[in-house]
Amino acid sequence: MKKTYSILSVTVVVLSLIIAINAILSGSVVTVGESNVDTNEINSRINPNFSEESVLANGIILTTDAPTEPAEPTTKSAKKEEDKKEKSTESTTKSAETTKGGETTATQATKKEVQERFYATAIPVETPASYEEQWNAGYLIAIDNPDKSYQCSKVTLTDEDRDLLERLCYGEFGSGGFIGAALIAQCVKDAMCFDGYPTVESVIKNCHYDGSTKNGTSTACKQAVSYIFDQNKEAVQHRMMYMYNPNMVYSSFHESQNYILTYEDVRFFDRWGY
Repeated sequence: MKKTYSILSVTVVVLSLIIAINAILSGSVVTVGESNVDTNEINSRINPNFSEESVLANGIILTTDAPTEPAEPTTKSAKKEEDKKEKSTESTTKSAETTKGGETTATQATKKEVQERFYATAIPVETPASYEEQWNAGYLIAIDNPDKSYQCSKVTLTDEDRDLLERLCYGEFGSGGFIGAALIAQCVKDAMCFDGYPTVESVIKNCHYDGSTKNGTSTACKQAVSYIFDQNKEAVQHRMMYMYNPNMVYSSFHESQNYILTYEDVRFFDRWGY
């Protein structure tokens, strides 16, 4: 009997070690916070007036739809330039060295980087936030750390700015539907309000937006821009100046800022201070 218990104990220890090693090698270890947020938790914070059941009543498209305008065709000259870049990249790319353990040095570096990632978490407020109060004020998503002093003056868009912003919202977060586009639109409006950028183009240039504006837009993005700018609403009760998707590229700069929320895979931040 004792021998059986000993064998079982050893087996449990070995299995535990295997699970721990797999977790480390898969890059699931992070130092602080988590990049992934429970989707059900986020959905529970969405304003009931903008739920799927209220789409018909509000005339708002929450889900992603196809671009309303076709992508601009690539010219022959542009295609040639792309081919040249691809060939240049192929010729200059150097294969990573292979270590004795069979892993490349690049793979080892990636694992180390993932393990050292820091994901910021929202700073809790002294008094529990009222989701109902935020919803009644028209905010799309209730957050646990609202800024009740936050206020952004109305910004009137020119036709050119409106068209560019609708395309930017689709290029940056078209998969997020109406709410995702509204979050992007608020970031742009906050940049114009608090940093004084006069046009959407200047925001794109100075705030380093890299979402494509050449793939058209969607009904949801048009509605989101109208909601944030024409109706002078906000997606959340807090200023937002930065956003990024850690599944595409990890940014220690963003994670050092004032974390506000995550919607789908995109994380949004305010900067510290003014």
